[in-house]
Amino acid sequence: MHQHDGVITTHPAPRDLAISRLGLGAAQFGNLYRETDLETTRDAVAAAWDAGIRYFDTAPHYGLGLSEERLGEVLRDYPREEYLVSTKVGRLIVPSPETADRQDDQGFAVPADRRREWDFSRDGVWRSLDESLTRLGLDHVDIAYLHDPDDHWEAASTTGVQALVELREQGVVRAIGAGMNQSAMLAEFVRRGELDLVMLAGRLTLLDPDALDELIPLTVQHGVGVIAVGVYNSGILSTDRPTPDAHFNYAPASRELIERAGRIAEVCERHGVSLPAAAVAYPLRAPSVVSVVLGMRTAEQVRENVARATQEIPEELWTELAELGLATDPAGRA
Repeated sequence: MHQHDGVITTHPAPRDLAISRLGLGAAQFGNLYRETDLETTRDAVAAAWDAGIRYFDTAPHYGLGLSEERLGEVLRDYPREEYLVSTKVGRLIVPSPETADRQDDQGFAVPADRRREWDFSRDGVWRSLDESLTRLGLDHVDIAYLHDPDDHWEAASTTGVQALVELREQGVVRAIGAGMNQSAMLAEFVRRGELDLVMLAGRLTLLDPDALDELIPLTVQHGVGVIAVGVYNSGILSTDRPTPDAHFNYAPASRELIERAGRIAEVCERHGVSLPAAAVAYPLRAPSVVSVVLGMRTAEQVRENVARATQEIPEELWTELAELGLATDPAGRA
């Protein structure tokens, strides 16, 4: 395992989960933005496995169940005790024959013969996980997250969490969490003390360190692990230099943000580091972050992200970014 130290976890996650420092996000396996096929998925997972990646994240939302089906199909070739799978609850996938002639309207290139239905009730959560296990072909998942409960706090924080706690007690899941694009509500979940992990999208990045103020100190205090996703902030940090048409938070980036990202890129270059490599390494400096999960579609993307995740980054880079006021250093923020 030693040749893969860069992507293997360096500190234990809650519930004794050995989460690799780099995880594979499987939204693309569900035809995110464009069609992909099973062979491409198989090659991507093989490349990830060869690099030491042992954590795979999916959700019913991704391609109306297609991501789970493909991931499950491909993982059948690997020993179950050697990898971790997480999926999410909160959106049930239900038949929708009346829209079957249309395409899904939530970013996935799949027919709309099914639709998503919000449901954070106890029955909804149990049913969601049961259906996920069927699609994945597994008898348990390692982690189940409440998925995007932003507009459903009341149900998610009561029946949703309680259902996950029961599932954890019964061994159907090993750890439970919540995944969101904001840190304030995740902080509230952490305060209440039931969760093992939070999946945080886009709020612990070189351009948006929002989580450092409240969420990260709380996760340290409560022993909750953080899975960082969206580290490229919709693409602006995914190239060596940000492009004029770059996106930030799912929308075109402002000129100010593009200029700031460009200045960060210049500092990175001076230290022999690419901007995307710094973007991947950045959240891992926070004390409670156990893994960065990146969406990957192809074997080539996997190899590119592994190269980024294993790049040596001098301490001086973080010091200089902090001194120039370009990026707060997450290290030691307990």
